Amino acid sequence: MKYLVTGLGNVGYEYDDTRHNVGFDIVDFLCKQLEGEWKSVSHGEMAEVKHKGRILLLLKPNTYMNLSGKAIRYWMQKEKIPNENSIVICDDLNLVFGKLRLRAKGSDGGHNGLKSIQELLGTDEYPRLRVGIGNNFSKGRQVDYVLGKWSEDEKAELPHILEKSAETIKALVTIGLERAMNIAAK
Repeated sequence: MKYLVTGLGNVGYEYDDTRHNVGFDIVDFLCKQLEGEWKSVSHGEMAEVKHKGRILLLLKPNTYMNLSGKAIRYWMQKEKIPNENSIVICDDLNLVFGKLRLRAKGSDGGHNGLKSIQELLGTDEYPRLRVGIGNNFSKGRQVDYVLGKWSEDEKAELPHILEKSAETIKALVTIGLERAMNIAAK
């Protein structure tokens, strides 16, 4: 079984350690945990790792967030990955900081990366792991907040969030979506 696991984010050092790049952080964590190595590929960086007999193609698109669908569609077609095996990881303003939500399908919720993916795939039926970044910003400051660096308190919690997210992804590919949803919700 082969899976495409895409962490959404923006390329460039100025986006490192920002809330919007938590998808990149999670696939980086998985790559390190499963002893993978990043390679430059068409539309991004990819690492092929194995977990319990499953092949996970970890992807960090270099298309910027708003064009993420281009990279995902390319690799799904190239590797013949069905929608249900294409997992997307992204930040979510509508969830409290640190909360995880795994779903088989759903709306883009105003997330430009998910909007791009749904446009180019022609469906919203693909698993996505949303990672809560909270909405602790004043009116008109959403972009600054999303593209802002983690606070010291958030940074202290980040290792736990990365670990739980990795555990959820590994559960999804081994024991299935329903049971993995329970792990994410705990």
